[in-house]
Amino acid sequence: MILNNNIMTGEEIIAYRTALNITQQELAELIGVSKNTIYNYEKGTKIPDSKIPIFENLFKNQSQKIVSDSNAVKVSYSEMNVMMVPLISTYAQAGYLSGFNDPEYIEELPKIPFADDKEHRGDYLCFEVKGDSMEDGSLESILEGDLLLCRNVRQDFWKSKLHINKWDFVIVHREKGILVKRIIKHDVENGILTLHSLNDYYEDFTINLKDVAKIMNVVDIKRKHKRR
Repeated sequence: MILNNNIMTGEEIIAYRTALNITQQELAELIGVSKNTIYNYEKGTKIPDSKIPIFENLFKNQSQKIVSDSNAVKVSYSEMNVMMVPLISTYAQAGYLSGFNDPEYIEELPKIPFADDKEHRGDYLCFEVKGDSMEDGSLESILEGDLLLCRNVRQDFWKSKLHINKWDFVIVHREKGILVKRIIKHDVENGILTLHSLNDYYEDFTINLKDVAKIMNVVDIKRKHKRR
């Protein structure tokens, strides 16, 4: 994710476009090229012209910094920040459960962009949702295929009451796998969490914190567009 000789990489263009929440066609119209040209820019088979104003402005203002306590790489385009966050897809979740403490495993994961309008600190990962346990038809639903931007809750914070009314959670359980749930009760004295699904089909259940590897707040959701 560096700018080399004023040439913008395909990954950087994807990050820029995704942060603006616009399509390839919309970006093409914005800078006066064809959609196919944008496709080739992002694929890396065509080099963007640095004289195009929108890219020229990015070339002048781009800076990059890596947050020392985070998996995510932050890239700034003028006043717009983008975090490139490691993605644990549904296909990678089994591997993640055995390799979540391996920095090399995390480093090799694909990364996806999230717009970042704050100076977020912490350890970030992105999880792809599978299943319908958090879907109830409301605006609060988390759907299968959603990409969840999650921030790690440090283990020393588990000893005090978690902020369960503010967040949904991704919980990495050593036996049950990766769980996307609400925490409706935190028994601090006994280290017990009561987990709740929005879908009424699934009953509440409890887990012991000694069986938990990670707890992460869901801080953002990226949803794929689906045609009806």
